[in-house]
Amino acid sequence: MDRLRDKVALITGAAQGIGLTVAQTFAREGATVIAADIKASDSKEFDVQQLDVSSPADWSRVVESVIAKHGRIDVLVNNAGIVYCYETLDGTDLDSWQKVLSVNLTGSFLGIQAVLPSMRGMRKGSIINFSSMWGIVGTAGAAAYAAAKGGVRNMTKNAAVTYAPENIRVNSVHPGLIRTPLVTSQPDDLNAEIIAKTPMGRMGTPEEVANVCLFLASDESSFMTGAELVIDGGYLAQ
Repeated sequence: MDRLRDKVALITGAAQGIGLTVAQTFAREGATVIAADIKASDSKEFDVQQLDVSSPADWSRVVESVIAKHGRIDVLVNNAGIVYCYETLDGTDLDSWQKVLSVNLTGSFLGIQAVLPSMRGMRKGSIINFSSMWGIVGTAGAAAYAAAKGGVRNMTKNAAVTYAPENIRVNSVHPGLIRTPLVTSQPDDLNAEIIAKTPMGRMGTPEEVANVCLFLASDESSFMTGAELVIDGGYLAQ
């Protein structure tokens, strides 16, 4: 239970769902976990920070606080994300477009920028960016979400190539339909349609995604960067 012993991990969107499960998994494996979320929390389980990932000032405040307290950041998990708008391109207003991109894409961009000085100082680090299976293939609707997650996918590869000489690894994870509060709040018929097209015939669990993140955060994946790990029950294999 010490695959992340002595590592300091900052996880966004950690108040619920996949982010919370990742935080719990990392803590069990020995990491010092900073659980960041836009929602205020008084949890005693982790070092909790309130963070709006679309705010450069928030990122500066949180990262400075973490480094002052813990000395470094070894792992960043850019998990915070929203769907918010399920419309097609022609049905998406500019405010909705910008809101979705500001959280899903700009938030990850700002997070990478914020932790790089610490990781560069150590000449090592692992950054895990959350994309989606919809960041790899197209589907009708949720156009802003698809654009943002596609951007995360390619930004990850750009960062991986850029920072590999400094031993900073950057990988992306691409969940399919996972049983989280965000997914269960969607219309039942929408979820049923995706499950029907999933070869394994079910939703995934947050634990199944967290275990992939654990591998990427650990030294077990030390020769992996620029990879995209799909956790979708076989959806994209068809």
